[in-house]
Amino acid sequence: MPQIEEAQPKYLQIAHHIRDQILRGDLRPGDEVPSERQLASDWNVSRPTAARSLEALSNQGLVEKRQGSGTYVRGVEVNRRARELYGRARQTGKIYTAGEYAVITSAGWLDAPDYVADALGLAKERRAVHRRRVTSNQTGPITLSTSWFAPEMAQRAPRLMDPERIQEGTLLYVEQMTGRQGSYAEDRMSARTATEEETADLGLEAGSAVLIVHHVVYDLQDRPLEFAEATYPPNRWAFEQGYPLT
Repeated sequence: MPQIEEAQPKYLQIAHHIRDQILRGDLRPGDEVPSERQLASDWNVSRPTAARSLEALSNQGLVEKRQGSGTYVRGVEVNRRARELYGRARQTGKIYTAGEYAVITSAGWLDAPDYVADALGLAKERRAVHRRRVTSNQTGPITLSTSWFAPEMAQRAPRLMDPERIQEGTLLYVEQMTGRQGSYAEDRMSARTATEEETADLGLEAGSAVLIVHHVVYDLQDRPLEFAEATYPPNRWAFEQGYPLT
């Protein structure tokens, strides 16, 4: 008989909390993470548990221990996916970290592809509101993404139609304008060869592989609120929560 999973071990909960801070950009490469003593005090756990959480982060390649100094965030190239962006926006009111910026390359009405129409539940009207952006940092383009919304959003959240940046991110803006709260999301991922457009926007070599993520946000009534398609260049890591094998 299926059973409800037990809570994750304490050391993993601590490790995932710090990992999420790194992926959101709250902790940047070179920043020192809390010491074993500090983690033990903050989380009310033993020193060995705190040490194990830092070891787990080290095994993931996210931090490095410097003898006699402390533990520091490594300069790992990571894909900051939607949940990290949302988490940062909710916490700080800004979706991007210092050094990151987005250029909106198109916004307004477009005929939605079938997979977008299906995800948003567009039965007859195929026109949908879209926002397409290229996000870059000091190294160059890091993400190409397009957010899609149902047609009624054009009136309820009119800034979606404007190519100016929405500092807090599209989801928080839509929530504020419509009163519909994002409740949960689902991601589907696959890899394929970059299209010519993706190759140009991301500055890739022809024939490069890219990671594609289809991301759907649902509101409290389980209605689709946003569909987003993100394209990530190769050689950058995406992280998931750990999971038990039994």
